[in-house]
Amino acid sequence: MNFEHVVIVNEPENPLLIDLSREQLWFGLLCRAENPRPFLPGLEHCVIVERDDTTLVRDLHFGDTVIRDHVTLEPMEAVTFRSEATEHHAGGSLRISIEEPSVAQLVLRFHYRTTLAERISDPDSPYVEFVKSAYHASDIDTVRVIRMIAESEISH
Repeated sequence: MNFEHVVIVNEPENPLLIDLSREQLWFGLLCRAENPRPFLPGLEHCVIVERDDTTLVRDLHFGDTVIRDHVTLEPMEAVTFRSEATEHHAGGSLRISIEEPSVAQLVLRFHYRTTLAERISDPDSPYVEFVKSAYHASDIDTVRVIRMIAESEISH
């Protein structure tokens, strides 16, 4: 399954939204890479097993299930998470990129690639819309958590 959508971060016409800078968005994405617990419900802990300037290898512990993923950082632009396939997890990838479609408007683009099939004839097809909806809700929550991080940084 390929699934892509955007979540609006800054909307100049909406005075109820406090604008975030690209730097604040990037810092929030780095937080998701370094400490994903606030972003991933059910995650008990994360161990970073390797790192260099632009990559992390992490073990994500969900109870007895451990998912290894590889995080690639493109500073101020995007973060890509690629999880390895195991007997308990199908594997896949998520790329989150910061985009600026117009002056003062920022969005995050979420692009998922999974092994879940979208063809009607496939046995997984009834779950596709449910999974897309869950991803979208999770991504809105990601922006909410990034806003909380930015607000806490401002107040300190």
